[in-house]
Amino acid sequence: MARRWLYLTHRWIGIASCLLFAMWFLSGLVMVYVPYPSLPPGDRLARAQPIDWAAVDVPPPLDGGRMPRALSLEMRNGVPVWRVGGWDGRNTTISAARGALIRPVDAAFARRVARRFARAPVASVERLQRDQWTVAGGFDRHRPLWKAAIDDPAGSELYVSATTGGVVQRTIRRERFWNWLGSVPHWLYPTVLRQDTAAWRQVVLWVSGPCIAAAVAGMWIGILRTRLGARRFKGGRVTPYHGWLLWHHVAGMVGGAFLIAWIFSGWLSVDPGHVFRAADRDEASVRAYSGGMMPTVALPGLRNVAAGAVEVRLTDHAGVPLLTVSYPDGRRQVLDPTTLAPARPPSPAMVAAARKLMGDAPIVAIEQLTAPDAYWYERGALPALPVLRVRFDDRARTWLMIDPATGEVLATLDRRRRVYRWTFDLLHTWDLNALTLHRPAWDILLWLLSALGLVTSISGIWLGYKRLVR
Repeated sequence: MARRWLYLTHRWIGIASCLLFAMWFLSGLVMVYVPYPSLPPGDRLARAQPIDWAAVDVPPPLDGGRMPRALSLEMRNGVPVWRVGGWDGRNTTISAARGALIRPVDAAFARRVARRFARAPVASVERLQRDQWTVAGGFDRHRPLWKAAIDDPAGSELYVSATTGGVVQRTIRRERFWNWLGSVPHWLYPTVLRQDTAAWRQVVLWVSGPCIAAAVAGMWIGILRTRLGARRFKGGRVTPYHGWLLWHHVAGMVGGAFLIAWIFSGWLSVDPGHVFRAADRDEASVRAYSGGMMPTVALPGLRNVAAGAVEVRLTDHAGVPLLTVSYPDGRRQVLDPTTLAPARPPSPAMVAAARKLMGDAPIVAIEQLTAPDAYWYERGALPALPVLRVRFDDRARTWLMIDPATGEVLATLDRRRRVYRWTFDLLHTWDLNALTLHRPAWDILLWLLSALGLVTSISGIWLGYKRLVR
C-alpha cells in the first residue's frame, strides 16, 4: 500500500510539478544573463547633478548637534537639499539654499528630472502606485511614482519618487522583455500577486511544497527501479524502462539530488516560519553607535575640496564624525568635518564601539578581509573591500562586517543568516566565488544541471500528457 501511494503521489503531483519545473529551469537560465531591473547606487551617482556649492548656505539640520539616522547633501532638480532620515523612520527633505522652495513632485517636475537623468527627451509621463517593476516593498516610501518613458534607442523608462523627487528605478526594453520570461515566472511575481506580500509568500510555499514531495517520491522510485548488482533486468539492463520513461528515469537519477536541493532551497527563499530571520538590534545601542554629536561642518571650505561631488554623507559611526564625499566616477573621499583633512576611525575605536553595540558580548576574533570569502561576496563581482569582520560570542554568534574607512556596519551575519547562505543561496544558485569569479565555469555548471532538470521535466510532461489522454 505504501509503495502504491508512492507511485500515485509521484504520478499525479508530478504531472503538474513537471510543468512548473520546466518553467523554473528555463526562466532560471534567463535570469543568469538578465537579472531583475534595478538602479545600482553607482549608476544613480553617475547621473546625479554636481552639488551647486555656491548656493549651499544652510547648515546641516541637526537636533542639538546630534546625528539623525541618515543625513546627506545632494541636488534636487537644481536645488541643493539636505536628505534627513529620522530614527522614527520618517524621511524629510530640507532646502540647503536660503529662500529656495521645495517644490512638489508633479508631472512637470518628474519630466525635468527624468530628462536630466537620461540626457534624452521624455516621450510621456504617467502617475502610478506600482507596476511590474516597482511592485516590491522597497518602493513603498516613494509612492506614488512618476513613470517617464524616454525617447532613446534602448526604450528606457525611469521612475521618479513622489517623496524625494529622485530617480529610484530604471528599466530598458530588453530587460522588460526577458524578465517576462525570467524573473516574473521564476519568482511567481506578477503584480496582482506580489503586491500582497503575505499572499505571495503563501502561494510560493504551497506551490513549492507539493513539488518537493513529487521530486522526493520520484527519486525514491528511481532507486527502487534501479538494479546495479547481479540481479538485473532483462538483457542485463539496470532499468526496466524504454523510450521517454528511460530518459525520465536516467535524468532523474543523475540529476535528482540537484533537483531536490534546488526546489527545497526555492521553498526556503521565502523563509517559512521566519526561522532564518536575524534578531533586531536594540535601537538604543544602534543610536549610541551611529547617532553621536556632529561638530560644525566647514561648508565654505567644501566648495574647493569637494568640487564636482554629487553627494556628501554625514556620519558618526563608532563615535567618529566624518564626511563621505562621492563623485560621479565612483571616487570617494572620507574627510574630517571640521578640518576637511582625510580621516578614518581608528580600529580600536571601531572595535570598542562594536562591542557596545552588541551589549558588551565577548569578542572571539577580529579580521580584516582584503578578498571575498564564502560569506562576504557579491555574485560575479567583488564586494566592498577591505572590510573589518568582528566575531562575537553572543547567543546568535554574530559577525559584524564594518567599513574600516567610515565605521559603518555594512552587514550583520548571525548564525541563522550563515546557515541560510548555504541552505538557500548555495543550493539555489551555486554562487561560490570559485565559480562566479571565473566564468564561464559557473555558466557551464548551471547549464549542465539545468539540462538534467529539463530532460526530467519535459519527459515527465510528455508521460503525464499520455497518461491523461489514456
